[in-house]
Amino acid sequence: MEILFVAIAIVALLAFIILIGYVKAPPDTAYMISGFRKPRILIGKAGIRIPFLERLDKLSLKMFSVDVKTTDYVPNAEYINVKVDATVKIRIGQSEEMMALASKFFLNEDEEMIIRRVQDTLEGNMREIVGQMRLEEMVTDRKAFGERVQENAIPDLQKMGLEMISFNVQSFSDQNNVIEDLGIDNISQIKKGAAVAKAQADRDIAIAQAQAAKQANDAKVQSEMEIAEKQTSLAIRQAELKQQSDVKKAEADAAYAIQEQEQRRSIEVSSANADIARAERTAELKAKEVDVTKQTLDAEIRAKADAERYAAQQAAEAELFRRTKEAEAKMIERQREAEGIRAVGEAEAEAIRLKALAEAEGIDKKAEAMKKYGEAAVIEMIMAALPEIAKNVAEPLSKVDKITMYGDGNSAKLLSDIVNGTTQVTEGISAGMGIDIKSLIMGALGGKLAVSEANAPVVVVQPANETPVQQMDVPENE
Repeated sequence: MEILFVAIAIVALLAFIILIGYVKAPPDTAYMISGFRKPRILIGKAGIRIPFLERLDKLSLKMFSVDVKTTDYVPNAEYINVKVDATVKIRIGQSEEMMALASKFFLNEDEEMIIRRVQDTLEGNMREIVGQMRLEEMVTDRKAFGERVQENAIPDLQKMGLEMISFNVQSFSDQNNVIEDLGIDNISQIKKGAAVAKAQADRDIAIAQAQAAKQANDAKVQSEMEIAEKQTSLAIRQAELKQQSDVKKAEADAAYAIQEQEQRRSIEVSSANADIARAERTAELKAKEVDVTKQTLDAEIRAKADAERYAAQQAAEAELFRRTKEAEAKMIERQREAEGIRAVGEAEAEAIRLKALAEAEGIDKKAEAMKKYGEAAVIEMIMAALPEIAKNVAEPLSKVDKITMYGDGNSAKLLSDIVNGTTQVTEGISAGMGIDIKSLIMGALGGKLAVSEANAPVVVVQPANETPVQQMDVPENE
């Protein structure tokens, strides 16, 4: 029984140890078991760790990306200050020896800690290579620069149990823009080569185009010559055929003309008969259509007229009512206006009547006086008008600013022209009225005329703003 209990206790202890100490390592992490037994490394495998007697440590086998930059400018082999930016891929070595070395430095360390410890080493190796190379070599052959950095850094990394997977240069920069100048020079060389190549290509294209154009032109000329020959042969053959065709056509036209005359005669007779029948039928149809149309139009016109008459009647009644009201209002207004106008008109009519009576009385008296005095009255009227006639005849002279006369008879000539003008006016009156004014005056007045002329007022003819030149006595009505 005791043996059984001991066996059961041993089995239980083993089960507890297995349950507590069972571990399984993933593929990207190395589990290192050490202590009671010989150290063991588990990668992607399971194992048993004796609790309290063995310990379990972990070592990451992942690949790390380390950003390596020179913190400041580094002089290269040409003493040009250069900065380099690169990316390095590293990991823990996969051999047991490399893992054993790495466990001394990175056991149970996370990724950030491992990257910080490696950055200084890689940057130092990169600085060494920068100092050994020329700038143009580094810029134009980055692969060679990366290989040299790897060759220089791998021994240092192996001492820490690390291996370098890759080294990639991201960029180069310098303080004096030398890299940019190198690029400009390369660009110029490239552009020059491209320009030369383009010129050569353009030349080859132009030569090829010229040759192709020449060949095309030769082919075109040859083709046109062949076409011209064929067209000439065709024209000759067409002329021969046309001559034969014209002969046949003339014969056919003569026969056709005879037949056409016969057919035209028959067609004209038939057409005349058809036109007569068609005209009769059309007249009948038009008569029927006129009757139907007339009835329809009569009905439509009558309905429309009734509607329009009713509408007009309603509108007329409304308009009559409106106008009646307006007329009544206007009539009242006009009555008031008429009363005022009538009062004013009566006053004006009375004044006009009185004025007309006064004028009529004056005319009557004047007529009686003329009848009484007869020729004396006529003579008086003529004498009263003569000064006005003389004034109008001399009126143009009043517009003259200055008259200069030379000789003795010029002033008499001026006076004679005025008298002759007056005489012509009086003679015109005598001819128009049939009255001999001169005889009438001479017979009636006799010597009185001379006395009247002596006592008549003086008419002065003179230039404007100057002293009189001549004076003339003109008779005036007393």
